[in-house]
Amino acid sequence: MKRCLLIFLSLFVAVCIPARAETDAEVQARKGTLDLAGAFSNDGFKIRDGHWCGAVKPHDHALIAVNLYAGNQYWFSVGANEPAKKIAVSVYDETGKQVTTEDYNAGEKAAAGFAPANSGQYFVSIDLVEGQAGSFCLVYSYK
Repeated sequence: MKRCLLIFLSLFVAVCIPARAETDAEVQARKGTLDLAGAFSNDGFKIRDGHWCGAVKPHDHALIAVNLYAGNQYWFSVGANEPAKKIAVSVYDETGKQVTTEDYNAGEKAAAGFAPANSGQYFVSIDLVEGQAGSFCLVYSYK
């Protein structure tokens, strides 16, 4: 009975509490990010459903955990809005060691690509390199 009540409450909370709406700045950041990720589609990469949006501040970073599989190749694409002027993306393994990536930087757009040798959890770091706090969006592509 207790288990059924917990399931019901979980469903009730999931249905009745609306998800946070994205701000206009986050929507604009996602548009720029999808433009960048589209370039990798030309090389056979598929854009993963879903995205992550948030705020990035100077001297701080956003960290997102992802599960990746050995044998696949990945590109993590990030876009930001004014007043953020330059953004960077880095990837770390589960021990916190930065992995070597192929990088692309174009001011408020950046990407990092690599093929993991081991399946597992990785962490994508979005850093504001230049400018003031702004919104960002991250999507990733795989093949």
